[in-house]
Amino acid sequence: MKKILFQFDTDTHPASFDTIVAYDGGADHVVGHAGLTPANVGPLVDGTIFTRPPKEKQNTAIFVGGSDLLAGQALLEAVQKKFFANFRVSVMLDSNGSNTTAAAGVARIVASSEVTGKKAVVLAGTGPVGQRAAVLLAREGARVVLTSRSLGRAERACKAMKARFGVEITPLEAVDHAARARAIADAQIVFAAGAAGVALLAEEHWRDHPGLEVLLDANATPPLGIEGVDMMARGAQYHGKTCWGAIGFGALKLAVHRACIARLFERNDQIFDAEEIYAVARELIKTG
Repeated sequence: MKKILFQFDTDTHPASFDTIVAYDGGADHVVGHAGLTPANVGPLVDGTIFTRPPKEKQNTAIFVGGSDLLAGQALLEAVQKKFFANFRVSVMLDSNGSNTTAAAGVARIVASSEVTGKKAVVLAGTGPVGQRAAVLLAREGARVVLTSRSLGRAERACKAMKARFGVEITPLEAVDHAARARAIADAQIVFAAGAAGVALLAEEHWRDHPGLEVLLDANATPPLGIEGVDMMARGAQYHGKTCWGAIGFGALKLAVHRACIARLFERNDQIFDAEEIYAVARELIKTG
């Protein structure tokens, strides 16, 4: 029986990136639906759960994507509300690559250095990747600070993460390079999660930092988020710090995405959100 993945996207068009990785992950057919909301997704979910017999339901799965993480979370909740008894299929949430990118990045950081009790600063962290990275670092025991050019935006993001994951993250306003340099003054870990092409730290602000241990930049579009960290860096040592560039840890991100797609078709009762996707990332690192 064919493995069918329904791509439920909250944007105007289903993301081509997610479609390609879905096929690479083992789906036989990918059916994309765009502009979905909790109000209109119900009939589509019904179609996935009422068609195949119980022993074949694992061959149908749902991927929730789009650029808006909050919209994706709401859509995932709406999808789950339609499930009952064994009338359900496995679902993965990865709005804007939030879960797979954050999972791969944090997994690389954790494999590079002890995290528990250390200060981790997520720069420009109110976007999908930054929020998920902050959550995963906090769950690993780090003291996490999340920066934004707007304190209100940072506070709302931290409040939302506490409500969803029960983690305490400190919001901080940092409007320019100097403010972000002050934000990392006593940090050991930096995760740069800003928008593509936005520089967040100059090399002079971290190069001679005596306490910094690991820097990771999730931006692959010049100018890079952290000046002086090559996008291809794979745990390279720059000025005595372990550094990861977006392409350097991007191979793991893609491997995690493909692996999660494949696992959707193993059972019909799985939900792959931040925690589950992060577990896959850690497993892939351990197994080489």
